[in-house]
Amino acid sequence: MALVRILVDGYSLLHNWPELAPGRPRYSAAAREELVHRLTLYRDAIGTPITIVFDGANADPRVTAAVESTRELEILYSRDGRTADDVIERAAHRLSAYGEVLAVTDDHAERDTVIAMGGMASSCLSFIQTVESTLAELEGEIKVYNRKEQNRFKRPK
Repeated sequence: MALVRILVDGYSLLHNWPELAPGRPRYSAAAREELVHRLTLYRDAIGTPITIVFDGANADPRVTAAVESTRELEILYSRDGRTADDVIERAAHRLSAYGEVLAVTDDHAERDTVIAMGGMASSCLSFIQTVESTLAELEGEIKVYNRKEQNRFKRPK
C-alpha cells in the first residue's frame, strides 16, 4: 500500500529538533511556526500530506487559531482530556483503509500501536535526518536548475 499521510507528534519532534527556533522554548509559538514551515517545505518536496498534532491542553485559543491548516499540511490541537497520541491513534485507525500512515514520535507505545494497526513508525531523530537530507538534496537540485536556466538566457558577446 502507498503512504497516504504522515502523522507527526508536534511537541515530540520539537523537543528533538533544537535547531528549530534556537533559544526559544519548545512550546513557544515561534518553535511551532518554524516546525510548520520546515514540514511545509518537506511536504512540498515529497508530495505526501502531513498532519502535525500538538497537545492542546491549556493551549491559548488565540495562538492555536492563528495557525493555518490546509489539506496538504494539517495542524491539529488535541482537546482537553486528550493527547496528541490519542489523535494520532484515531487518525491512523481511520486512514488505514486508504493505505499506510507513518507516525513520527518518540513514544514507543504509540509507535507500537500504529504498527499494530498496519502503519509505519519513525523515531523523531530518524525523521529529522530524512527531512534535512531531502531538503538539502532539493536545494542542490534547485541550484543546478537555476544555473542551467541562467546560462540558457545569457546573451552571447
